[in-house]
Amino acid sequence: MTVTEPDVTTNGHAQLSLSTEAARNLATTTKSEPQMQGISPRWLLRMLPWVEVSAGTYRVNRRLTYTLGDGRVEFTNVGAAIRVIPQELRELALLRELDDEEALAALADRFEQQEFAPGDVIVRAGDPADRICLMAHGKAEKVGAGKYGDKVVLGVVADGDHMTNRSTYDPDDHWDFSVTAATACTVLTLTESAIEEIAERSEALRAHLDRVRVQPIPSQNKHGEAMIELSAGHRGEPDLPGTFVDYETAPREYELNVAQTVLRVHSRVSDLYNQPMNQTEQQLRLTVEALREREEHELINNREFGLLHNADLKQRIHTRGGPPTPDDLDDLLCMRRKTRLFLAHPRTIAAFGRECTKRGIYPTTTEVDGTAMMAWRGVPMLPCDKIPVTETNTSAILAMRTGEDDQGVIGLRPTALPDEFESGLNVRFMGINEKAVISYLVSSYFSAAVLVPDALGVLDNVELGR
Repeated sequence: MTVTEPDVTTNGHAQLSLSTEAARNLATTTKSEPQMQGISPRWLLRMLPWVEVSAGTYRVNRRLTYTLGDGRVEFTNVGAAIRVIPQELRELALLRELDDEEALAALADRFEQQEFAPGDVIVRAGDPADRICLMAHGKAEKVGAGKYGDKVVLGVVADGDHMTNRSTYDPDDHWDFSVTAATACTVLTLTESAIEEIAERSEALRAHLDRVRVQPIPSQNKHGEAMIELSAGHRGEPDLPGTFVDYETAPREYELNVAQTVLRVHSRVSDLYNQPMNQTEQQLRLTVEALREREEHELINNREFGLLHNADLKQRIHTRGGPPTPDDLDDLLCMRRKTRLFLAHPRTIAAFGRECTKRGIYPTTTEVDGTAMMAWRGVPMLPCDKIPVTETNTSAILAMRTGEDDQGVIGLRPTALPDEFESGLNVRFMGINEKAVISYLVSSYFSAAVLVPDALGVLDNVELGR
């Protein structure tokens, strides 16, 4: 009897050994854990000092600060015609306490729109300060005279800024600086003669201006805090000043925010497919990663407690020319003591690197948690893709001092949670429904607080594409 081998061919040739497709049926596949592309370094979460909040609310007590109306104003437009929002005029020190809506509307209607080309002088030093100027759009340089007669750049005026810082009303004032347009600028101006005309018809405005003329400015330090009267350098036995430290009567309170989701796993999956990896653990691991990513996003962008929206207006500056330069970072750095870190979008860091290369400057590196990072003046520049890049290809750079001991920026988390899985995050079993689906409630509680205004600064309108 003759035994004939089966005629098995592969690509026209007789197969001489077991195929890999057949062999895989008897082998255990080596596999990775589920991967997730959306995981970022989350430097903000790693670098913030976290303070445990036992009652769900954190109160920031500060010394009393006098607000003189030094914020930015907002505008509306119909086509090319721009109008200041009347209520926004209260951001001017001169009109801070004016609560008459009709008077504010009348003042808003009297602003005249002017256009300036790059290089045009908007305000000239020494001229009578007989008008209020609002920067509706564009960027300009504020220039003053140095000690030896040379020009000194005092700052940048950009969208929403105003060119008057007077808290008193004095028609004899003169501009002590010049403002020159760096880009095409749209400026709204209101003359003092127009203010006087409206005051003649508005008793509320007239009374307000009379009160501003005679009302003394409260004694305060350079930060706007109520002054603590002291005496130093005296001899003998003079009468020493009496004083006390006044506090804010309505301090800011930060409530813990929450990010939550319901994780669902079918019981059949968790019962039958748990080897070699636990399905529930892997589902939970990726869910926690997504929650932590959202947590960092909220810490930066949330309008109530996010760092971009809670930076004090005095701590927000603009670039001198558009892209982020070493000069701009120096300006941002010198606004506070003990700056611990810069936080910027990776594209912003790349733009800063290009500007350094143009100047022949090579930033140093520093080690942060075992990773070499670009640094400027010894302060690391940490990447964060949660900082938005606008449609006009601009972004922002944050600089911050951190920690309670240094009166800096801190993160807030609850002290302890039932069924706690990680710090500030818990996982609670919600039951099994009639479809045999197991549900878990995954919750993350967090917030951030800026203890004093100069702990956080922002470089706004950083251009990335030039």
